[in-house]
This record gives sequence, C-alpha cells and structure tokens, in this order.
Amino acid sequence: MEYNSVFIQFYDQVKSSINAGTFAKLTMAKTIGDTELKNIYVRLNILETGGYNLALTTRYKTEEIESFHTVDETFMILRSYLKNPFLTALLFTTEMDLTFKVNKKNIGSLVEQAPTFKNASPVMLEMIEKGIVKP
Repeated sequence: MEYNSVFIQFYDQVKSSINAGTFAKLTMAKTIGDTELKNIYVRLNILETGGYNLALTTRYKTEEIESFHTVDETFMILRSYLKNPFLTALLFTTEMDLTFKVNKKNIGSLVEQAPTFKNASPVMLEMIEKGIVKP
C-alpha cells in the first residue's frame, strides 16, 4: 500500500491516543544516509487558554529547534519529512507502540508491538486532570 494512505492511518492512531489519554510520545527516526536532520520529537503542550497543541523538537547535528503547531499542522509537517529524510515514525502509547515504516518501493507499513511506556506523558496526565481531554 502506498505510504501516504498508511501514514494517514498512523496519524489517526496518534489523534486517537491523545483523545483516549494514552499518548506518551512520538518520534521520527531512521534517516536516509547521513543527514543534518537527526530526529523529530513530538510532545503535547498545554496552552494557557485551556487547549493544547503539539511541540516539535527538530534535532539537527549542531542545534535543536522547538516549534508549536496544531494537530493538523503537525501532520502536514511530519508528512513532508517522510522519505526526506525519515523512513520511520514511532508512536508510543500506554496501550501499544506503533511503528510506521516506508520501504524502498514507497510502500508503507504499520507494526504494532507491546507498549514501552506504562504511563502516559506527564502533560497527557495533566490534560486529563484539567479536563482538556476526557478519555
């Protein structure tokens, strides 16, 4: 299956994990070759207005840049980095670890594994406590 449609399924799981209160973290890794860009880490960020957005930490060889985006903006940003340079995205939740991969033939796949984290991220727990998300 072409990787864009599989990435949409993957990102639907990201949104579901936030809504269910099980989100721990999201990471993009495994670059094609030796690139300046090394990783992208995504975590939740509570806004003063009572909502939330996502904080993206883009790690390069010599610096880190943090930016904040809506859930939909984050999807577009992450999608733009697929195969340029990332081949893998990992979603960590308290229910499962979900790995999205793109192979050399541009075919995407999802692999579900046992969860690495027993607890959701501290920000996720705070969002539940404040009623921002009601799992």
